[in-house]
Amino acid sequence: MTLPFTLLIDPVPADSAQTEFAGTFHEMDSSAPALRVGELSTQRGDGIFETLSVVDGHPQEVEAHIDRLRHSAEICDLPVPNAEQWREAIAYAVSRVPHEGELALKFVLSRGVQSGQAPTAWLHATRAPDHSAVRDTGVRAITLDRGYPRGVAEVAPWLLMGAKTLSYAINMAALREARGRGADDAIFLTHDGYVMEGPTSSVVIRSNGVYVTPAPSGAILHGTTQQSLFEYLREQGEPVEYRDITVAELRAADVVWLLSSIRLVVAVTELDGLPLATDLPRTRAFNAYLLGRTD
Repeated sequence: MTLPFTLLIDPVPADSAQTEFAGTFHEMDSSAPALRVGELSTQRGDGIFETLSVVDGHPQEVEAHIDRLRHSAEICDLPVPNAEQWREAIAYAVSRVPHEGELALKFVLSRGVQSGQAPTAWLHATRAPDHSAVRDTGVRAITLDRGYPRGVAEVAPWLLMGAKTLSYAINMAALREARGRGADDAIFLTHDGYVMEGPTSSVVIRSNGVYVTPAPSGAILHGTTQQSLFEYLREQGEPVEYRDITVAELRAADVVWLLSSIRLVVAVTELDGLPLATDLPRTRAFNAYLLGRTD
C-alpha cells in the first residue's frame, strides 16, 4: 500500500445493465506513461474531475462527489458515469492505499483520445498537503471580477460554468494574481458585484448570526464540503441559507470562510487589504467535525 496510487478505469455508461465492475479496473505504476499524445484531457482540458478527501481510511462525501461528476458530465455532453462503478472504483482505491492520515483522491473522466471511440477515466491517490496550520491561521484573500454578469450561465450554457472541468487555467491564474498582490487566495465576483466562489473553494459567510453561501446555479458549483458543513450546522440548530451575497455584504460579514475538500475550512483574515474578524473556536469545531466523519 504505497503512494501515489493510480487506477485506470474502463468507463461503463450509466444506462448499462452491467452490475459487476471488477474487470474494469487496472492498477498501474504511477510513474509509468499512461496517456496517449492525442488525449483530449491534456490537449484541450476536455474532461471533468472530482477530488475527495480520504481521512484515516474513510473517503469523504463520496455520493456528493459522484453526483457532481454526473452533473458535470451532463453539462459537458459526456457519457454519464455509472454511479455504482465509480463507487466500487473509489472503494477499491481506498482499500489499496494507507489508512492513516489525510489523502487526496482525484478521479477524472475525459472525452478520450482525439478521433477515438471511448472516454478515458482514472483515479489517482496522493498524500494530501499538510493544511493543519492554515486551518488555524486563515488566509488573506482578494476579490476578482470573473468578467461575467449574474445569470450568464443560463443565457450562455456553452461556457460550462456549472461543471467541474479540467480547464483550470483561469482558476490557477487567479491564484497567481492573488499571490502577486500579497494574498493567498481569491474570491470571484460577478461583473455586477455578487459573490460566486473561490478558484478552488466555496464561500460561506456568517451574517447577523446566519450562515450563508451563494445559491448553487449554472455558474456556481454546489460545494461538497459546504453541504457537509450545512448539515452539521442544521444539527446544531444553527440557521443556514442559500442566497445571493453582494460584495458589500461579504466585506461586512461577521466571518468569511473558504471551504474545499482537501484544505477543509479556513477563515479569511484579510479581504482586499482590509482585516476581517475571525472565529477560531468555530473554525476548529468545523474542521474537527469534517475530519472525524466515518461515512
